[in-house]
Amino acid sequence: MALDYRKCAEEIVSHIGGRENITQAAHCATRLRLVIKDNGKVDKKALENVDGVKGMFENNGQLQLIIGTGTVNKVYAEFLSVTGMTEATKDDVKAAAAAGQPVWKRILKAVGDVFVPILPAIVASGLMMGFVEAMGKVYPEFANTSWYDFLDMVANTAFAYLPVIVAISAARVFGGNTFLGAVIGLAMIHANLVNAWVVGTMSQIPTWDFRILNFIINVQKVGYQGHVIPVIISVWFMCGLEKWLHKHVPEMIDLFVVPFTTVLVTTFFTFTIIGPIFSQLETWVLEAAKILVKNPIGSGVMGAIYPWTVVMGLHHMYNVIEAGMLSVEGGLNTWMPIASAANFAQFGACLAVGLKARNNRTKVVAIPSSLSAALGITEPAIFGINLRFFKPIIAGMIGGTIGAIYGAFSGIGAAAYGVTGIPGYLTIQQPVQYSILLAISGGIAFVLSWIMWKEEAPEVEAVPEAAPVESQEKVLEFATVITSSAGDIAQCTAGKVIPYTEIPDPTFAAGTLGQGVGIQPEEGFVYAPIDGEISSVAESKHAIGISGANDMEVLIHVGVDTVEMKGDGFEDFVKEGDKVKKGQKIMKFDREKIKAAGHPDTVVLLLTNSDDYENVKIGVNA
Repeated sequence: MALDYRKCAEEIVSHIGGRENITQAAHCATRLRLVIKDNGKVDKKALENVDGVKGMFENNGQLQLIIGTGTVNKVYAEFLSVTGMTEATKDDVKAAAAAGQPVWKRILKAVGDVFVPILPAIVASGLMMGFVEAMGKVYPEFANTSWYDFLDMVANTAFAYLPVIVAISAARVFGGNTFLGAVIGLAMIHANLVNAWVVGTMSQIPTWDFRILNFIINVQKVGYQGHVIPVIISVWFMCGLEKWLHKHVPEMIDLFVVPFTTVLVTTFFTFTIIGPIFSQLETWVLEAAKILVKNPIGSGVMGAIYPWTVVMGLHHMYNVIEAGMLSVEGGLNTWMPIASAANFAQFGACLAVGLKARNNRTKVVAIPSSLSAALGITEPAIFGINLRFFKPIIAGMIGGTIGAIYGAFSGIGAAAYGVTGIPGYLTIQQPVQYSILLAISGGIAFVLSWIMWKEEAPEVEAVPEAAPVESQEKVLEFATVITSSAGDIAQCTAGKVIPYTEIPDPTFAAGTLGQGVGIQPEEGFVYAPIDGEISSVAESKHAIGISGANDMEVLIHVGVDTVEMKGDGFEDFVKEGDKVKKGQKIMKFDREKIKAAGHPDTVVLLLTNSDDYENVKIGVNA
């Protein structure tokens, strides 16, 4: 009997709480993808019994109903008709699911998404800057050579034009034209502007005097060198404006009206709104810093908040404080130990992540970023690792606080300014006390970061330890059984691997839930086949979903029709939201109980969104 697509759509809508409980809806080749406002209104048992729905699971904030190839598009069309919604894409659904997260998580994710692609550039520049500056201090004659001048230029390039790099990356993240983003970034460091690094030494700053009706707006001609947050805010505004204009400007004049208006309005907004706000912030932070550094407790406060002034791009103004300290007769730069404590604490926190991380991509960023921070260039460590994972930056703040307080009590001072961390030995007057300061700040931050940080889970509570893994060596040697353009998936339990077409269940065998393999188990344990996050755990404990890199959605289903066992014979070692590593034990099952219940014990391993990827291959050593 043919499926009644209209009835199927109507029943789905009624069981998910009606139209008012749906944020977004789309479909792929086999599944209806829904973002729900209140999951408490979803009747999951009723959904599973809807004629046409072959399965369901939750993943990354989405409720996904498995309907099947050639059918889901027809049900989706009726779904839109029933709800009155407009057609959306998978990306729209992903965006809607992400929008349901807390604001602070979305902000951190946005900053992380902007910086991840540009990390190689700033990590390389940070390391080079640290080494070049140190060489110039150790060998003063080298600082006057053409080689030094050339290397300094190359090392500084990424940071001198950081707003441009950030603007381009931000435009990609926020869905705008990357070349317009580049224009915004370039405008923010234009040669006609006063360089932000020297503005603090100027007695008078040139301004623009914009006359609008009877009002005059005075705007300082100051660049945004070293700034990050105002660049991201400006490009976010630019992308929103550009999208709005594309929707409302007639196509005939879109080509020149949209770019012209977008750039003009965004730059004016940047220099008249964002500029004054950050200028005032700089003034407040500078005045507060001058007051705070006069006592040990205040020094501790500055040691804590210093990395946040780096995040905001306000740290360049501290040269004014240091220059003032050195300008008086017999003056000593007591600000440098505070900055060193804060920077070396970020080094310690970042190094802990690098040494603890199992994910190679995290490790290869964290280790060189921490070395850069040890040399006084903390942007790679802060933006690439510590802020992105959040807990390490908190650990660094604590280490920086304690180290700065020690520095204030011990009276450490420098005879110059412009260097911190290890190169600071070239200017410091108490090397032994300075060594203790670095050990305190970096050591405390390292230990706290090691304890507090759980891999790739800055927003998740501490992940409970999984049960001890038996036969761990064998698990790590499991063969790859699914490959695709998204990555590799390993066998999840010991046993003979069979194609999904031979799984003794028509739904699995037809590939309705995605391509994969079956495994005839030799033992009663299941191990994570990829690094990822647990996206779902069945109430009956027999099935686990894992989200992996490149949006891979993996389903592990132990046995056929074992949902009828209602959890008897199954024990899960993970819960939804937990982070898992490839080879980690995640489930135990009783093969004898499964057989006694009259069910095949085949372990099903599927890439449920295999239709999203190219070159999907299955089989041992696929």
